[in-house]
Amino acid sequence: MHVPDGFLSPKLYVPAAAVAGTLWAYGLRRVARRMDEKAIPRVAVLTAFSFVLMMIMIPLPGSTSAHAAGVGILAALFGVWISYLSVSLALLLQALLFGAGGITSLPVNALAIGFAGSAAAVIGLRVMRPFGEKVGLFAAGWLSVNVAALLLAVALGAQPFLAHADDGTPLFFPFGFSVTLPAMMIPHALIGIGEGILTVLVVRFFRRMEKE
Repeated sequence: MHVPDGFLSPKLYVPAAAVAGTLWAYGLRRVARRMDEKAIPRVAVLTAFSFVLMMIMIPLPGSTSAHAAGVGILAALFGVWISYLSVSLALLLQALLFGAGGITSLPVNALAIGFAGSAAAVIGLRVMRPFGEKVGLFAAGWLSVNVAALLLAVALGAQPFLAHADDGTPLFFPFGFSVTLPAMMIPHALIGIGEGILTVLVVRFFRRMEKE
């Protein structure tokens, strides 16, 4: 799911950096004021878990990849802002240490996977929770992956229209929506099932631990 460097035009990643940076600054202030110190070890463990999940990447057609992310778990347990910051940190470390994703593409990856994925998870949990906690948690996990995949598919598919030579040759990512949307959405619809099940299992495990 990570978008690497060189695939996105500055027309996209520069404004994305401004938006992501603003959200990082706001999130840090918000978390610093409201963070429960007892939650820090759990946040650290699940951030590391998210890091590992995102390193297990399955190559896909169209020069992209699919993977679980653990975003639904972080969002369900700690909310959007902690989840966004945690996933952003994991993405940054992956880009710096392993070349997974990229630096210029980090804001786009963070906004799609970390922020939008977390927001979708929280909304899905709230909407579906009346049908049962397991249903809500499954929805959180499934939506976190698929909303992120959709946004990244749109970001990649828009590149031929955003940046091209005078003769129409794309300057960055060469494939349009007809390639990126099915290439991203079909496998992530399936991966989302695993993500949903994982979210149910891990969140319920941590909640049981809190009660003991």
